[in-house]
Amino acid sequence: MSSRVLIVEPDPTVLSSLLHSIGPLAGAEGCLNFPSARDRLVAQPYDRLITNLRLEAHNGLHLVYLVRASGWQTRSIVYTTHPELYLAHEVQAAGAFYESLDRLHFVLQGYVEQNLPSFDRRHPLRPSRRMLFRGGRRAADLSPMPAS
Repeated sequence: MSSRVLIVEPDPTVLSSLLHSIGPLAGAEGCLNFPSARDRLVAQPYDRLITNLRLEAHNGLHLVYLVRASGWQTRSIVYTTHPELYLAHEVQAAGAFYESLDRLHFVLQGYVEQNLPSFDRRHPLRPSRRMLFRGGRRAADLSPMPAS
C-alpha cells in the first residue's frame, strides 16, 4: 500500500527535487503555494504533509494546524532553509517534525516509509548523535589514551 504525500514548496526546483527524492516510495503530489495546498488538504486526507515553513505570505504551520483540525491521521514534517530555534519549538509544539532543508533529502525516505513516533523529541538545533559519532563509537572511545 502506497502512502499519499503532499509536498508544499514555493521554489519549483526544490519541489521537483523533493518529489524526485520520494520517487516510487509514495504517491507524492506537489504544491507551489499555500492556497492550492490548503484546498488539497481540505478535499482529501494525506498520510504525510511535508511543507516549507516559509510559504511567501503564509506559514507552513498553518497547514499543520489545518490538518490537525481535520481529525485525519496525517503526520507533518516542516522544514526550513535557516534554523530558527523559536520556530522549531513552535513546529514541535504543533505536533510536527522539524528538519532543515539540507538534511531533508537524506531523511525523507524514513519519514515516508516508517511509522513515526507520536512527537518529535529531538532538540531542533542539535546535530544528530549519528552525525557526531560515526560508526557507533562511545564518547569514551573518542578520547585520547593517557600517556604512561
